[in-house]
Amino acid sequence: MLRSFIIFSLFLHSCVAAPQTPTAAAAVPAKKWLTLNGQEPGVVARGGFSGLFPESSASANAFAISTSSPGLTMLCNLQMTKDGVGICLPDIRLDNSTTISTLFPKAQKTYKVNGQDLKGWFALDYSADTIFSNVSLVQNIFSRPSIFNGQMPISAVEDVLGTKPPKFWLSVQLSAAEYLKTLRFRGITFISSPEIAFLKSIGMDAGMSKTKLIFEFKDPEAIEPTTNKKYSEFLLDLAAIKAFASGVLVPKDYIWPLDSANYLKPASTFVADAHKAGLEVYASGFANDLRTSFNYSYDPSAEYLQFVDNGQFSVDGCLSHQQGNLPKANHALVITHNGASGDYPGCTDLAYQKAVDDGADVIDCSVQMSKDGIAFCHDSADLTTSTTAMTTFMSRATSVPEIQPTNGIFSFDLTWAEIQSLKPQILSPFLTKGGFQRNPANKNAGKFITLVDFLEFSKEKAVTGVLINIEANTTFQKYTFQDNFTDDALFCLQNAAYLASKKGLGIVDTVQSAITKSTLDKQLTQKVLIQSDDSSVLSSFAAVPPYTRVLTIDKEIGDAPKPSIDEIKKHAEAVNLKRSSLVTTSKNFATGKTNVVEEMHKGNVSVYVSVLRNEYLSIAFDYFSDPTVEIATFIAGNSVDGVVTEFPVTATRYLRSPCSDLNKEQPYAILPVEAGALLSVAAKEAQPPASAPNPPLDARDVIDPPLPPIANIVSANASGEAPGHSGTIATTADLGLSLVAILVLGLLFAAE
Repeated sequence: MLRSFIIFSLFLHSCVAAPQTPTAAAAVPAKKWLTLNGQEPGVVARGGFSGLFPESSASANAFAISTSSPGLTMLCNLQMTKDGVGICLPDIRLDNSTTISTLFPKAQKTYKVNGQDLKGWFALDYSADTIFSNVSLVQNIFSRPSIFNGQMPISAVEDVLGTKPPKFWLSVQLSAAEYLKTLRFRGITFISSPEIAFLKSIGMDAGMSKTKLIFEFKDPEAIEPTTNKKYSEFLLDLAAIKAFASGVLVPKDYIWPLDSANYLKPASTFVADAHKAGLEVYASGFANDLRTSFNYSYDPSAEYLQFVDNGQFSVDGCLSHQQGNLPKANHALVITHNGASGDYPGCTDLAYQKAVDDGADVIDCSVQMSKDGIAFCHDSADLTTSTTAMTTFMSRATSVPEIQPTNGIFSFDLTWAEIQSLKPQILSPFLTKGGFQRNPANKNAGKFITLVDFLEFSKEKAVTGVLINIEANTTFQKYTFQDNFTDDALFCLQNAAYLASKKGLGIVDTVQSAITKSTLDKQLTQKVLIQSDDSSVLSSFAAVPPYTRVLTIDKEIGDAPKPSIDEIKKHAEAVNLKRSSLVTTSKNFATGKTNVVEEMHKGNVSVYVSVLRNEYLSIAFDYFSDPTVEIATFIAGNSVDGVVTEFPVTATRYLRSPCSDLNKEQPYAILPVEAGALLSVAAKEAQPPASAPNPPLDARDVIDPPLPPIANIVSANASGEAPGHSGTIATTADLGLSLVAILVLGLLFAAE
């Protein structure tokens, strides 16, 4: 069970708990919950905050108590030492969660446990004094912070009880009846075990101390040792369990099973059947950094809510019961990045529809041009990775150094009809690094749309606004991974200057004409944001006052001096900044907060931050592998005016939660993270070296040369061959990226 949390019936979002004042408590009326007894569901923290700190360490326990709900239950996995002392560790073997193997490298042993031979270092071979004096804890899941390894001692059961958790859960995998008698069951709220005989043996003592006994289900095909039955057989007679337990603990798949493709199947009747038998239901196996069903879009909150807010069993909490268009608790805009591109191929009709359904305020269109002058929405002029172009137009790959250093199949070399013949491909930025695939069932779903159709769609759906992105400066940056997460990476940025001078395509004029025809420039109900990394492009739209011009600043900055802001204000009313320009990071830890937002706001310049993604690899440890906490940090902690995200539903859910309003009297609040606080817990020698600060924004970086005039170039013929082609057909070996390499890249993304 390599998991962080166990949730009872089944979820109350782990909002960071604000102090509960009498006023706040009174403001929340009593609700009838759909748990067995109608009471508020509980949060059970396995080993404390074990997603960050080693399980059951003092820091994990203290952090869990200080950051969770007031009714938190602390869980300890009980292991016994040679001399009968109870300690809290995730497994009977010590080698995966402690430093034991380095201290006693030749002390491995083999024991038969539940019919299987287990090899390792076992707690029952060492005295408590040996363990407490010599052995320290390590994180037992390698994707989690290792910076705390070897610094924290193992906790005895009495140590955890001494933290006075609101409730205490003891998970017993092997019989420990005599040890429990020495504790007299004091302070123990729950005891769980997968063994019926053990639960029956302590039933009388547990009843006298009002300790609840919980029968733990293992894998359905595993054998329960007392009865020799498979655990799946007990599903046929849940009422029989009531004779020796008051509740059951089951892996979450017992409730919401998954199919072979990792999508949700219909919910089982387990919860209803157990409640009918008078049994409380506890579900296990939740963790923010665990890859689970694609239905959840890598958002742990979405998974928790699936267990409690699905129309069958439901609770009220920070994020539950948000059906309908609830008002946002903050003015910040939710701006899409290629639509809901975390769920569907970016810039397709389905990605935009999903974004609208998810409550996005502003949907975006990065404008590209076809060979025959049709403006359409697509993240990049290079179609190799985000479409099936490699299978159809491989011979049309070209080298265009003005655009990017590698070969590509470019939109301006294909007609719109040819582009329409392609299938889109969803981009999974963490596929190669971490194996994180995005929605494979819809990897080629949807169709690309023209800019004209995009504007009509936005009017029909009455979204708050549209963002039209026109990139002008030649910049190339592959998806890169620094400290395990990527920041605002693009494959290719369309070069407006190149299109004008070499292709005879006026992207600025085309955009202006499309907006005028849509009449969006003549009304005030919907915002129109024009975004570019080029000041000359933005200046071209200065004559239309309703527009909000957004300057993209691709470089990391640590300061925004007044001269730079004054230069920005000549061309734009807002800026789009990288996450690392607001919160600096090192080795997956947030190390500091810049004052860039405050400086921009003093100059009356709005700030948007991009790009936010749900995959935990893109999220600093400080945010608990939870995209909601990262969003809270940028909105509530940095006061940004908008977040640019590939998963708009996550940002919208946060903003519509009452827990996002820090000015409201309430028992819970989702608080922003203080950068550097988590890192300070680690020993100084274990902390990463301080990084050089980001440079200040230079006013010269804001100023761009005027765009060249549009060249008079003969129109493309039907065959797709363009006269005056400035690129070189990619058939020679000295090209930056060979056709074979492009094919491999295309096949890699097609495999998603």
